[in-house]
Amino acid sequence: MDTRKPNLDTFKCDWEMNFALSSTEKKLTMSKVWFITGASRGIGAEIVKAALAVGNRVVATGRNADDIKTVFGQSENLLALKLDVTKEQDAINAVKAVIDTFGQIDIVVNNAGYALFGAVEELSDEEVKKQFNTNVFGLLNVTRAVLPVMRKQRSGHIFNISSTSGLVGFAASSAYCATKFAVEGISESLKQEVQPLGIKVTIVEPGAFRSEFLSIGSSVSSQASINDYKGTAGVVRDYIKQLNNTQPGDPVKLAAALLTLANEAHPPLRFVAGTDAVALMDTLYESRMNEFQQWRSLSASLGYEE
Repeated sequence: MDTRKPNLDTFKCDWEMNFALSSTEKKLTMSKVWFITGASRGIGAEIVKAALAVGNRVVATGRNADDIKTVFGQSENLLALKLDVTKEQDAINAVKAVIDTFGQIDIVVNNAGYALFGAVEELSDEEVKKQFNTNVFGLLNVTRAVLPVMRKQRSGHIFNISSTSGLVGFAASSAYCATKFAVEGISESLKQEVQPLGIKVTIVEPGAFRSEFLSIGSSVSSQASINDYKGTAGVVRDYIKQLNNTQPGDPVKLAAALLTLANEAHPPLRFVAGTDAVALMDTLYESRMNEFQQWRSLSASLGYEE
């Protein structure tokens, strides 16, 4: 029989080390990995800050990784990556870098995008294609790149940043609205495809938020300008200039709302964001229902007479 007394100091040291390791492992298990596009400023930057603040690991992407590092500094929980969403290989490379670093991707925020303003007749093919390449095909590139990871995990949550412009058209905003209508359709279809695999999809429909979105670099106007549209598209363009930096929405609160939704077992497919967006939705649905009822009998009369 071994009658030696146990070394309590050694036992205590081993216990503390094991406890520290288990605590770290537990923290990593609870911590989620966020993959955010368009993260160097505006709403994207606020989402990065909010996710980091509660201990999540965050992959912040943008066209210039150095800009991201300048904004957020160094952190073991932050991975800054160069990602031009219009380039499919960039998205594939970024996802590989995330898996090599963090081993998983739990939440994707497809936030990269910009607004193009101009009347339909004023817009060139090149301007519209560029808008779609970023706002639609860029979102598709990132989504297709992350889905194999999420399918393997049988878990994940994709947030696609749309807009109230994805629900209703506005003068001078046809191209931008078209891209956001596309995001709405893609997202709704995607949810039906991936929900059985444990993957969630939420469309975020912000109103006007006080970010850099209406500033140079995040919004552009058509090169052409036609005087006949001064009273329609021109009025909207002037309003947008006045609206910049006075928008009612708080990006910090929007970022916090996304963190709340990310922790929901059953998040909504659509999340209307902002007081102005809520007011618009109330008016929009009432107007559409009234129009539908007005023409209901004609709509319902188009079948074959059996």
